[in-house]
Amino acid sequence: MGLPFLLLFLSFLTTFVATRIITRMIRAGVGPFRNNLTGGVHIHHAVPGILLTLTGAYLSVGVGGTRPWSEISGVLIGVGSSLILDEFALILHLQDVYWSPEGQLSVQLVALALSGMGLVLLGLNPLADQSWLGAGRAAVITTAVVHIGAVLLCVRKGKYSTAVLGVFLPPVAWIGAARLARPHSAWARKHYSPSKAARAEKRAAGFDARFGHWSLSIADLVAGRPSLSDPPAS
Repeated sequence: MGLPFLLLFLSFLTTFVATRIITRMIRAGVGPFRNNLTGGVHIHHAVPGILLTLTGAYLSVGVGGTRPWSEISGVLIGVGSSLILDEFALILHLQDVYWSPEGQLSVQLVALALSGMGLVLLGLNPLADQSWLGAGRAAVITTAVVHIGAVLLCVRKGKYSTAVLGVFLPPVAWIGAARLARPHSAWARKHYSPSKAARAEKRAAGFDARFGHWSLSIADLVAGRPSLSDPPAS
């Protein structure tokens, strides 16, 4: 895939992290950032994301691999698509669910996109000629599908730090997906009985007591904690 795809991946990841930090600061009412209002209309960041993605896509097709335009188009697509997927749940529901439990769908799709791009960067390209793999091709593809599913399950279970590490270290994602979810995650709320929820609460308390709250801080900083109230639009 080369440098353009690497730049796309890095710009996608950087934009997502920066966007979540900024929107969390806006939500808390701290820092220099405020909601983007133009003529009394709140402009969601998916709007410039669409424009950047289209510009990058058209540029990519038009330049035919010419440098540095192919690298520039990769950055534009990475930034734009990250902004779009960060508000995918809002687009799907046609209402501002950014900070609601439904808004976690956006984080799950971002994790899926990062997993897919990470696997491509590591050499797995389903569109390339992989005849050299022979009978092992099916095993590689199956492993990739399991890996992506494990990363998504980690996100669903509220293990954002594990999901990020698991993109690059598959065993981390597999172990995280197999273990109990965080007690207040979407997975726990939907699938756990009272007894299993109590087990999850006890295990989470033990983990937090041993390792502190660094992983929770990262999750809150990047993705933001969902709430049932209606905070300011992001």
